[in-house]
Amino acid sequence: MKEYARKFYKSTAWRKCRNSYFNYRHGLCERCIGPGKIVHHKKYITPENMDDPAITLSFSNLELLCQNCHNREHHERNSSVVEGLMFDSNGDLIQTGGK
Repeated sequence: MKEYARKFYKSTAWRKCRNSYFNYRHGLCERCIGPGKIVHHKKYITPENMDDPAITLSFSNLELLCQNCHNREHHERNSSVVEGLMFDSNGDLIQTGGK
């Protein structure tokens, strides 16, 4: 978690929104239909937009993901090497071959 977002993620508003969204999606990952774990912001929170509830608390900017799908989201956007990467049950990267 980014330091600038720590206070937001500990807020009552976020916890209520997160729990509500989790229930709205029936606890299922929106990409693989496995058990969801992380309510992900599609448009990432930045210091410039973190006071905008249309970004931080709007269902239209949220997506429920399992640990693996969340890790893929961040590693695909932030890495040029995706092929050959997998994640263990803790969501940690493991090398399986490829590049």
